[in-house]
Amino acid sequence: MRQGRVTIGLFNSYDPNKFREAHRRALARAGPLALAYDANLATFGFPFPEELRQPAEVAAWVAESTSIGDDGGYLRELSQKGRFQCFPYPGKGFPPQLGEPVLTTSKPEEQLRISLPQLVSTIKEGQSVLLVFGLGPHGVPRKAASIPRLNLDITGGGFSLETCTALGAVMGALGALLAQ
Repeated sequence: MRQGRVTIGLFNSYDPNKFREAHRRALARAGPLALAYDANLATFGFPFPEELRQPAEVAAWVAESTSIGDDGGYLRELSQKGRFQCFPYPGKGFPPQLGEPVLTTSKPEEQLRISLPQLVSTIKEGQSVLLVFGLGPHGVPRKAASIPRLNLDITGGGFSLETCTALGAVMGALGALLAQ
């Protein structure tokens, strides 16, 4: 049986109208993680300039103004491989082609909680997953956070992590267990 695909989902909780440095940094940092751990990358609700219509254009634009992630080269490479996608905010659900949405949170709802070993087992059984990370000090807003049927607290103890720290922790731990 073939293993499921992992997609890193970055949910914009910052300014919905203006692309900010935090958006750029999150993209530049998530690109290398996606490549390193054979994952895809998707954005939700990012206010990219209107003239940027394709993910390759977004990747090139971000790469021009960052030194992170090999000067944005990893994000470009991810895009060239067709593994970077941009979506508007989800209405009633996340795109089903990205897999089962899993909210990464320090405050998981008990009935929705999934452990890292359970998540790994699900992926190894062929289920693709979308790991939803909120950008901004308040994470994913309540309405969007209610969409996923699964919640993952990577710390296991309810510790709130900065987005890029959480990205690294989740992808590193997941990658290590998937490699076993």
